Amino acid sequence: MFGTPEIRPLCWVEHMSLDNETGLDPCGIRVRPVSGLVAADYFAPGYFVWAVLIANLARIGYEDKTMYMAAYDWRLSFQNTEVRDQTLSRIKSNIELLVATNGGRKVVVIPHSMGVLYFLHFMKWVEAPAPMGGGGGPDWCSKHIKAVVNIGGPFLGVPKAIAGLFSAEAKDIAVARALAPGFLDNDIFQFQTLQHVMRMSRTWDSTMSMIPRGGNTIWGGLDWSPEEGNSCAKKREKKNETQIADQAGSENAVCKAKSANYGRIISFGKDVAEAPSSDIERIDFRGAIKGHSAANTTCRDVWTEYHDMGFAGIKAVAEYKTYTADSLVDLLHFVAPKMMARGTAHFSYGVADNLDDPKYKHYKYWSNPLETRLPNAPDMEIYSLYGVGLPTERAYVYKLSPHAECSIPFKIDTSADDEDTCLRDGVYSVDGDETVPVLSAGFMCAKGWRGKTRFNPSGIRTYIREYNHLPPANLLEGRGTLSGAHVDIMGNFALIEDVIRIAAGASGEELGGDQVYSKIFNWSENINLQLDEEIPVHSSS
Repeated sequence: MFGTPEIRPLCWVEHMSLDNETGLDPCGIRVRPVSGLVAADYFAPGYFVWAVLIANLARIGYEDKTMYMAAYDWRLSFQNTEVRDQTLSRIKSNIELLVATNGGRKVVVIPHSMGVLYFLHFMKWVEAPAPMGGGGGPDWCSKHIKAVVNIGGPFLGVPKAIAGLFSAEAKDIAVARALAPGFLDNDIFQFQTLQHVMRMSRTWDSTMSMIPRGGNTIWGGLDWSPEEGNSCAKKREKKNETQIADQAGSENAVCKAKSANYGRIISFGKDVAEAPSSDIERIDFRGAIKGHSAANTTCRDVWTEYHDMGFAGIKAVAEYKTYTADSLVDLLHFVAPKMMARGTAHFSYGVADNLDDPKYKHYKYWSNPLETRLPNAPDMEIYSLYGVGLPTERAYVYKLSPHAECSIPFKIDTSADDEDTCLRDGVYSVDGDETVPVLSAGFMCAKGWRGKTRFNPSGIRTYIREYNHLPPANLLEGRGTLSGAHVDIMGNFALIEDVIRIAAGASGEELGGDQVYSKIFNWSENINLQLDEEIPVHSSS
């Protein structure tokens, strides 16, 4: 279907959209994922995804009967892949078959990107009792999984998901990557290209799995963020675990120069993004009454939920001035209530106070690592492999669109720039792989799951393996063999070597433990998150 967007764009959008009420198939349309290794070897001719890694696994003896590509419809909410396609049951059956036909040896699971969240959901689903879960019992993961090797995992979500849902503008959201070259540049839908994209992507419940999780506790507030003092350009040196500890003192002495307020994920105006919080006058949008906008017959009507907000609702959003992670979910409920009604039935974005609360048995919490426990599998290992050294979207400067009646009423202010605070074209960047910030990819393995914590009660060993991005040396290298970019890292020689060694039986210690170039351990320490199980306090008169 790769050429379809350019040849028959409206037909493509119609078939790729899901039902806006159910999040499942629209009436009369059925699109399904391809099965087998070819499902994700190449995204398009010449553009590899899993192909290089599959070829290298074949070199050490893997073949069809010892490899399984767990293809799934990435548009659906994770639980709905089971409702419609029984995808989770198929993964369970195939893992059991691989173990049974290979002498009882456990599997190595290698998820990438959203697949990382999908497999977190699977590990809870497979052990949960039917009918909500797979009925595998509390020791299923321990019996069947040797290691989970996560690549580019957005464990705690990605800020660019907010920009994609809010204004369909994030620089390289998944939907834009799925479009033919020149799709947006040619403006084949004329004035309303982005509205068509928004209408389609807002029917994909899976996009809401990427909304930042953990609120201000993880992502920072109006006046702080874990990455405070981040520098845009700094030479990286590989650090082992002892060097990481030695670095902690020097990091605290970093000059308190002008730095970005990363906790303000959306700000209306550069002045608001930079101002002291005490100087910002805000009017709460939550109780605002939405108005009505007069229909403009000169605009082709592509319905988005913004049509129901009217000018009063649009003004209320802008007058709140700046949004942190805590208020972003409320913002999306205000601007896209129909989308969020579906999404919040399947996903949650908080931090659990008490994981023994029966509500956390519901599937909406299973892909949030801050609201669920890892399985009881002390012999299992969990890796977080990801690229660093690339500017990655973290916060945005917005403005009102001058044509709000016809188009999406909010847009990134691309005129906003400031080298000192990593602000370029209206986007504040931080270290990451161009898609997932270091904080999201690394925090759980650096701190949230490190050792025995309330999120990892059995003490599953966790390892971080970072790969410092180096661009291709020449045109013959193609996308590069040392790339740290979100998709291109699948061809990174160092990452492939690590995956091959794990697949051949090596442990994390045999790989050398953590391999870190970023400040993930320092940034993780800046996050005040309860990691111990709460001990009930009893009082007597």
